[in-house]
Amino acid sequence: MKDYELSILFHPDLEMNLDPAVSKVKKTIETSGGKIVKEEPEGKKRLCYPISGNDFALYYYMDVKLPADAPKKISGTLGITDEVIRFLLVKADPRRAKYLAAKEQEEKQEEKSEETKEEEA
Repeated sequence: MKDYELSILFHPDLEMNLDPAVSKVKKTIETSGGKIVKEEPEGKKRLCYPISGNDFALYYYMDVKLPADAPKKISGTLGITDEVIRFLLVKADPRRAKYLAAKEQEEKQEEKSEETKEEEA
């Protein structure tokens, strides 16, 4: 299974009740044999240009692991889903994962050094 990044723009009218649309996408991923590693709702944002007559969209981001044939199935399903305005499914860059791991480790070291400074004072 390979790592992928999935960005989805949901219809802005779903702002009050986004859960059914997100669960529909999750079910599509899981039935295709995929696994959701991380998900982040980004909130409602203004679009650079109108898409299907909408000036705003609800952004949602997921890191997923998918088998070889799953991206085609997921793209086909999301392409005809009414709740989804646009989506982007791309392979995750391995350099990004290394960068995020290094950044996280650096933050932990900073926290430890701050704690030791507080204990010394």
